[in-house]
Amino acid sequence: MNFITLGPAGSNHEVVTHRYLDLHGIRERASVALTRDFEQGAQAVLDGSADFLVQCAVHPETGPTVARFFDGLYVIDTFISASQDLAIIQRNDVERPLSLAAMRPTLDYIERGQWERIELVDTVAEVTEGLAQGTYEAGLGYASIVQAHAERLRVVQFIGTVDDAWLVYGRTRLSEGRITAWRDSPAGRVFRREA
Repeated sequence: MNFITLGPAGSNHEVVTHRYLDLHGIRERASVALTRDFEQGAQAVLDGSADFLVQCAVHPETGPTVARFFDGLYVIDTFISASQDLAIIQRNDVERPLSLAAMRPTLDYIERGQWERIELVDTVAEVTEGLAQGTYEAGLGYASIVQAHAERLRVVQFIGTVDDAWLVYGRTRLSEGRITAWRDSPAGRVFRREA
C-alpha cells in the first residue's frame, strides 16, 4: 500500500501518517511518499501512483481538496491525533526579533502583537527547518528542533500539542451515502454514559 501526505520530511503530516500506519499494524507493508501540495497528492491517488492520501482536517487545503476531487477521491477514514509539540523558538544570537515566521493556522495559538511583522510560511516543518538553518530570527515551529540545535536555538514560549482531526482518502467510496461512524467509539461511550 502506498500512502501520500504533505512534506517536507519531518512534517506533522508525515509523523501522524506513520502513527496511523502503526495503529493499523501495516507500517512494514506500506510506504509513505511526501508531496509538495495536496493537489499533487490527490492526483497521485487518482492516477494510481498512490493508494491513500492523509490530510489534517484543519489544513487550509482540506476544503478545496474535498470540493475539487469529489468525483473519484473519497474520504474513507477519519481519526484524531495529537500534533508534534509546538513552541515559539528564537535564535540565540538575536536579542529581540522583529519578525516571526509561522504557518497561518498556527497563529491563533499565540499573541501576535509582540512582533512587528509576521512572515507566513507554507508549513510548520518549513518554519522549523528555516530556524535550524538560521533563515528566521524567530518562528512558531516544532519544539523538538531545540534539542538538536541548543547551541543556536531556544524555546521562548512552549505551546504544546493540539488534537487534530485527520482524513484518509482513497478511490473507493465506503460510506455509500450514509453516515459511517463507530458507535462504540470513545465518544459514543461518553454519549451513552451522559444520556
